[in-house]
Formats: sequence, C-alpha cells, structure tokens
Amino acid sequence: MKSLLRTLALALVIVAPAAVADTLLIRGIEQDRAMWNERPARGSTMTMVDSRYGKPERIVQPVGDPPITRWVYGDFTVVFEHDRVLHSVSHR
Repeated sequence: MKSLLRTLALALVIVAPAAVADTLLIRGIEQDRAMWNERPARGSTMTMVDSRYGKPERIVQPVGDPPITRWVYGDFTVVFEHDRVLHSVSHR
C-alpha cells in the first residue's frame, strides 16, 4: 500500500508541473494570435504599413544584402526586405 501511495505521489509531482506549463503555453499562443491581427501582414509594402500604422518611432537603417530594414513601433517591430514585410514581431 505504501509503495502504491509513493508511486502516485511521485506521478503527481512529475505530471502536475507539465500540465501547468501546457496551460501557460496555450495562453501565450492565444495572446500572440490576438496581437498578430494588429500587426502588418507578411508581404505588405512600406507604403501600406506607413499608411495604416503611421510613422515608426525609430527606423533602423538597412543592413546587408538584400537590405534588411526595421521599423520600431510602440508594441511591435516590422522587419522589411527591400520594401516588403518579412516579419512583424510583438514586444514583450
């Protein structure tokens, strides 16, 4: 009987943290999905981003070949290759 209780207690100690971690991960994904709709879509032009979101707080000048430019807004950063959006990343 003690062996069974020890096994159950050990299983609970191992499984419980994993269940909590999964829940936190799912909440994070839901928040990212909600924020995704508020950021520029991949393939948008600089002109489209400027007209919808306005002027960025800061522009990081182009680097490399092809040129990669970053526009930094309050809640997110937009990464461009030439004049097209590659990624838009939320600030945490």
